[in-house]
Amino acid sequence: MQHLLLLHGALGAKNQFLPLGGKLNSSFIIHTINFSGHGGAALPAQPLSIPLFAEEVLHYMSTNNITQASIFGYSMGGYVAMYLAKQHAEKVTKIITLASKFYWDEAIAAREIKMLDADTLETKVPAFAHQLAARHAPTDWKLLLQETAIMMTALGKNNTLQIEDYASIDNNCLLMLGDRDKMVGLDETINVYKKLPNAQMCVLPGTPHPFEQVNTDLLAFMIERFLQ
Repeated sequence: MQHLLLLHGALGAKNQFLPLGGKLNSSFIIHTINFSGHGGAALPAQPLSIPLFAEEVLHYMSTNNITQASIFGYSMGGYVAMYLAKQHAEKVTKIITLASKFYWDEAIAAREIKMLDADTLETKVPAFAHQLAARHAPTDWKLLLQETAIMMTALGKNNTLQIEDYASIDNNCLLMLGDRDKMVGLDETINVYKKLPNAQMCVLPGTPHPFEQVNTDLLAFMIERFLQ
């Protein structure tokens, strides 16, 4: 069976993929990792970044003797997968992304950072704040929010992948987006899709951005169909 890496999004963790992995593990060898600062992993001395997360994937693959794998990346995880394919094409077979934000500028970064204020989260969405605290313990979730904001600010000033970069990613790719996603725009997804030489695109019905609200049966079907 082929190896399939599942990469989580910003403020996410590998345990979010337990239901999805359970639906795919009869067809693939499933791998999940926690990026630095996420899911209990310690925050690194250096700033969080897409290249850092990509290096962590490469380290995991090397440690587990995985020479090549397909990757499913949710949100930020999809961006990491694309960066990996750009920098280390030989390590990646096929790529599937869902709800990945590919376009960043300073205005977008500023808008996203506003949603990372810990005091606001504790006041307006305490259940989510509690979820973040539990998900990332013993790492301080408030510190993770700050480090994520710094990463987004850097992306806004200098997007790690420019639109022209996608033209050189030859891997077979499937870009998926929920029709109710309020964070990722359809236009930016289409723009990347059009640049990729070997890409398909899919819009999932009745699907908002949060991974917990994605229909995992439908998602697993689309992943398996594409990777066959």
